[in-house]
Amino acid sequence: MISDVIKEIRHNVNMTQDEMAQALYVTRQAVSRWENGDTTPNLDTLKQISKMFGVSLSRLLSEEQKKDEPAAEINADRFIGFADIYENSRPAVPAHAIEIITGYLGKTPESVVDLGCGTGLSTRAWEGKCGWITGIEPSEDMLNIAKAKSGKKASFVKAYSDNTGLPDKSTDVVFCSQSFHWMNPADTLKEADRILKKGGIFAAVDCDWPPVCDADTEIAYMNLFNKVRIIEEENKEICKTFHRWDKNNHLKNILESGYFKYCREVVFDNKEECDIQRFLALAQSQGGLQAILKTSPELIENDYINFKKAICKSFNPGVNKVSFCYRMRIGIK
Repeated sequence: MISDVIKEIRHNVNMTQDEMAQALYVTRQAVSRWENGDTTPNLDTLKQISKMFGVSLSRLLSEEQKKDEPAAEINADRFIGFADIYENSRPAVPAHAIEIITGYLGKTPESVVDLGCGTGLSTRAWEGKCGWITGIEPSEDMLNIAKAKSGKKASFVKAYSDNTGLPDKSTDVVFCSQSFHWMNPADTLKEADRILKKGGIFAAVDCDWPPVCDADTEIAYMNLFNKVRIIEEENKEICKTFHRWDKNNHLKNILESGYFKYCREVVFDNKEECDIQRFLALAQSQGGLQAILKTSPELIENDYINFKKAICKSFNPGVNKVSFCYRMRIGIK
């Protein structure tokens, strides 16, 4: 695996993680996560490692491919057991995102493919705004909810983002809502290019966490998930339960794929109603927290109890309006 190769390279040149991080202009935490198998370096960094340490790029890329082969299955399994929490707490796809995509397309799309559709929150957002919507999702738990709640102009396929089984040049829009970071970007974009019509659009939309509400509530949320990240970095067994790609590289990956004539990022927000129970459920819907609760709950139990106490104290009682902030990366073929 590429994690083993990076560790071997570092040991061969007698470098600490700090020294390697400085040489590559990344953080020590980044090197640690590579070696844990939590994340993998992007292509530019792999080229830099190849040149700096005299390791062939082909070896690094082949090892990355080996690491990625089971990643889709691992990530699908990550969401087993809490699809209902996800469905009932996560924000809906804002109408504004669909308006932007439709505007770039210049027409109402005949066909939309929703990659990583989950419980169908994003699929249902497209109903009535396109001719047909196809949800692609590998998790049976998620698909069962999606099928039960979606309308007559939606269909679902149990498949991965890099092998949808759909015909060539068959869709106007390929859409990823809060899911692209769970997919191998190179393979997913290759598949998107295959199924998109000329002039079609690939769009990945993600919301920033937590939603905008009040400082004390947001601080409590951030403190909890800072602890989640520390636990992930320090526990190899938990790292094995997922493979996550950096959202900050989404636009870069779309640009560098070479499949699109125009790429850009669009930023906007959307208000939704939220009470204390929903806010707590939003935290519970995060895969990182769930992975720890499933495998080693004792590592996070006290932090989660403190989080709940802080939210109950700081969050205004009743129903409040909160703002979910979104970043949408678009590629037009």
